[in-house]
Amino acid sequence: MNSVGAHYLQLIRWDRPAGWLLLLWPTLSALWIAAGGFPGWHLLTVFTLGTILMRSAGCCLNDVADRDFDRHVKRTANRPVTSGVVSVKSALLLGAALALAAFALVLTTNTAAVAWSFAALAVALVYPYAKRHVAMPQAVLGVAFSFGIPMAFAAVQGQVPLLAWLLLLGNLFWVLAYDTEYAMVDRDDDLKIGMKTSAITLGRFDVAAVMLSYGLYLLIWTLALASLSGLALNWAFALGVAVAVAQAVWHGYLIRHRERAGCFKAFRLNHWLGFAVFAGIAVSYALV
Repeated sequence: MNSVGAHYLQLIRWDRPAGWLLLLWPTLSALWIAAGGFPGWHLLTVFTLGTILMRSAGCCLNDVADRDFDRHVKRTANRPVTSGVVSVKSALLLGAALALAAFALVLTTNTAAVAWSFAALAVALVYPYAKRHVAMPQAVLGVAFSFGIPMAFAAVQGQVPLLAWLLLLGNLFWVLAYDTEYAMVDRDDDLKIGMKTSAITLGRFDVAAVMLSYGLYLLIWTLALASLSGLALNWAFALGVAVAVAQAVWHGYLIRHRERAGCFKAFRLNHWLGFAVFAGIAVSYALV
């Protein structure tokens, strides 16, 4: 592949699948729950490809919005837009094309999912700029990264029940946990440039807040599914949650000294925690 193509792949983080996997597992979990099992190949394809496309579009917008900040951060200084190898116009055009492709997929579902897709897009557009004005922009990201949940219910059931919103709330805490770990990596640089992040706002309580957020995520999902679908009574779901708890504890060990390497490793491995929960849900329904 030529260097131009490589720069565009770098722009959409093609070499870093952890980002779209963090979006995918809660979305697929919601699909399985809404459908009471395997949702069918059509919806599975729509939401899997849509997740990848929207995450890639979000990277384009985020890099454009943060281009003047990223050059002052060690980890992001060489991103394509920041370094100038991809123009702002090109990045925005690519992001728009990817978002339109995702919307085309949603159009193959139903009216309810299409309607909720506009709300999802609005939140995604707001997040890159929240870091300038909101003390905990990770909470905004939590909503953006969780919107696949109500959209999944809308696509399957034509409505968004209370269960979907409870799962969104729980997932928001998971996003807060792993994105705070991510923010801990860049805390020194962010302090210098005046960027607002949860790692800065939480200060010395950052590690405790991450662990509390993990706990709230798993507790809310367990209670919601126990009361509204009975999944918590299934050994497969219980095993999935137990594996997720073990991973959360390990992540707490990795970030305990707030070192860059440990925090970044914990962030990168979070998709396995989400996969454990999804696997528990999928196997539970398969056993019914």
